[in-house]
Amino acid sequence: MIIPDLDNTGPVAPYAPTSLGELDLFGDGFVRDPYPWLDTLRTQAPVHHDPGTGLWLVSRHRDVRQVLLDPAAFRPDNAQDAVTPLPVPVLRVLARAGVRIPPALANNGTDSHAGLRRLVNRFFHARRVAAAVPVIERVADDLLATARTRTATGDPCDLFTSYAQLLPCRVLLELLGIEGVDETRLIRWSDASLELFWGRPAPGRQLELAELVGEFHRWLTATVRGGGAAPDSFIGALARHRLPDGGPLPVETAVSACFFVFIAGQSTTGQLIATVLRGALADPGLWPRAAHPDTAKAWVEEVLRREPPVTTWRRTTARAVRLGGVELPAGARLLLMLMGSGSDPEVFPDPERMCPHRPNIRQHLAFGVGRHRCPGAALARTEATVALRMAARALPDVRLTADAPRTPMLGLLSFRAPLRVTVRRAA
Repeated sequence: MIIPDLDNTGPVAPYAPTSLGELDLFGDGFVRDPYPWLDTLRTQAPVHHDPGTGLWLVSRHRDVRQVLLDPAAFRPDNAQDAVTPLPVPVLRVLARAGVRIPPALANNGTDSHAGLRRLVNRFFHARRVAAAVPVIERVADDLLATARTRTATGDPCDLFTSYAQLLPCRVLLELLGIEGVDETRLIRWSDASLELFWGRPAPGRQLELAELVGEFHRWLTATVRGGGAAPDSFIGALARHRLPDGGPLPVETAVSACFFVFIAGQSTTGQLIATVLRGALADPGLWPRAAHPDTAKAWVEEVLRREPPVTTWRRTTARAVRLGGVELPAGARLLLMLMGSGSDPEVFPDPERMCPHRPNIRQHLAFGVGRHRCPGAALARTEATVALRMAARALPDVRLTADAPRTPMLGLLSFRAPLRVTVRRAA
């Protein structure tokens, strides 16, 4: 779901919720400014049942952390389920394409998860990411050359579509050894998957998205089954992987792992980069300093705390449990408000203030915690940091265009980011 431009020309006035009964997680007000709602949830109802989605919203840092650290009581089975029910025509489209997303990574609470996670970590651990910095810099420099040319003539340039989206996609394909797919097609497939499974699209839109998800799944399946992947590639590693019982990894599980890694590795990282760039450009004193590696790194971490691209994540209770003073039955579906936990004043003083170099900044939960902590955290941090410092160095005299307050926003259940970061050379 995309929240479109507003009709007015000024910034959106802050909204103070008077009743949680008015809360709409897909509504324009929440997507554009979720913080008043998140503050109200934390103070009035830290574990709140939302009738619109049927989910229990968990908003305090300590409660979110408790859930993530107890996978026996709070299972990840529903992490990738469609938020909006899929009607029969949509299910038929997906069935014809053979779309199945069995437990693999984010939605896997079985014994196979640990081995698959170790496999993924081999491609995204900190040393490998550090060695990949020259690759990230090369891709960033190539993309920024176009932006420099465009802004030098006085024309506007959208750093989301021309830079933030493309950089992590190109880097991911290179790091994983994936060939034979156009980057714009992969981005389109990934974005369609996010909207279908985490959005509230109308039935006609669901059909369009299902066709794209079907194309994505067919390509993934053909790539996994092709047998021609290099042994040191991600798909080559999946082909050699063995389950706890010694058996080979089923094709559909390998495809499910690719589905998650490809989306998380480029769509959500692109959303992070867009948010980082927009925030840095909006701060008059920050952009000139953002070319410094330490400043860029600190800013990225603070954005992850306050405005992470992955705003929520889901869990389901394995048994009746008490959480935040509320008795939850077995099978209760939870929505962990990761963005809200990063603004919890019990953990982060003055949470509304962007304060790079906070002493406890790494206590945020933007990447989760525990056995399901995001395996791509190091890569996402590094890509966003490199993207910011190189953009600030290459484009020192650009500013956000006047329509920045009306930028369309991606407003999905678990993903939020600006869909434009349009800049122009300052006069």
